[in-house]
Amino acid sequence: MSWNPALDPDCPIGDAVDAIETVIVPRARDLGGFEVRRALPAPRRQMVGPFIFFDQMGPAEFLTGKGIDVRPHPHIGLATVTYLYKGKIHHRDSLGTDQWIEPGAVNWMVAGHGITHSERTDGAIRTHPHSLFGIQTWVALPEAAEDAAASFEHAPKASLPLLDGEGKQVRLILGTAYGETAPVQVFSETFYADALLEAGARIPLPDDHEDRGVYVISGEVTVAGDRFEAGQMLVFRPGDKISLTAGTEGARLMLLGGATLEGPRHIWWNFVASSKDRIDAAKEAWRAGDWAHGRFQLPPGDDDEFIPLPDK
Repeated sequence: MSWNPALDPDCPIGDAVDAIETVIVPRARDLGGFEVRRALPAPRRQMVGPFIFFDQMGPAEFLTGKGIDVRPHPHIGLATVTYLYKGKIHHRDSLGTDQWIEPGAVNWMVAGHGITHSERTDGAIRTHPHSLFGIQTWVALPEAAEDAAASFEHAPKASLPLLDGEGKQVRLILGTAYGETAPVQVFSETFYADALLEAGARIPLPDDHEDRGVYVISGEVTVAGDRFEAGQMLVFRPGDKISLTAGTEGARLMLLGGATLEGPRHIWWNFVASSKDRIDAAKEAWRAGDWAHGRFQLPPGDDDEFIPLPDK
């Protein structure tokens, strides 16, 4: 997750399928009983479209009294969405947002010039054992929006477009795909979708986006006769018509991509920017700790602690 950005995934190249540019196999790490698998950024692929960070969180089982406690920390130059399959996370941010993230819903936090937020499993949820499983991703903002004012949008599960038929369900989380548009505002051409496939079902990738990738959440898929299991991200060449077929147990996939940005991005800790100067300015603002008048404020209701700037 966003408090531990130093995990470097292994990134072998898939050369068996011409249409596949890269196969990314994230390296799993145990963060004190909580496992993450980071697919982006990778050594050979910083981004897929505007997506610059992609973590699988869990699945994890917490005992009574346990959970995650991500203290307030800052972001710039990106937008975040944590999409859950199981469990719930309490989100608070410096705009005053106080929102529980629940399965199937979209919580779209745009950092722009700067925002601070915390992520916790607190309150009544810790009074009993509970599960957590989901994907956290960051979308890098185009240069024109990097210094925009921070914002937050919540879209409940029922408000997201759902395509259902032929053995598959596709819920559009962000952007446009398959003739549908998700409700939250994005800043560049984007698509992000949760796809659930029955055994043998086929799904084509949108062919109107420049950059396209698929992360296999569960089950397995075949592409041109080659099989790919859960925990792999496939990145495809632009322009090729691609279909994936679910294996005998079905599959769950996260589809992602969109237009590439104007250029590469610098990423340091929780900051993303088109220039190192922007990163350095954010470092100094967080180090200053002027919560009353500075660039960053702490979330109301969760302002007793924060994550300090890393010493690196």
